[in-house]
Amino acid sequence: MDDAPYDIGPEIDALRTALKANGITLPSLGVDPLTLAGWTSRPPLVALGNCNTETARRLADVLQRAAGG
Repeated sequence: MDDAPYDIGPEIDALRTALKANGITLPSLGVDPLTLAGWTSRPPLVALGNCNTETARRLADVLQRAAGG
C-alpha cells in the first residue's frame, strides 16, 4: 500500500480514454511533476495541460451535454 496513492496512471489512462471517446485530445495530459516530487504527503495531481481554444470549446460542449445542458 506504500505506493498506491502515487500510482495515478490508471486515472490518467481512464481520462485519456474518455476524452478520446468524445473526440478530445489533451496532448500534455499527465502527472504534474511538481506534485510528484514528493513535497507533500498527498497524491500527485493530474496535469490537464495546455490546449487550444477549439479543444477547450469541445471539452466544454461535452461536459455541458453530460450535465444535461
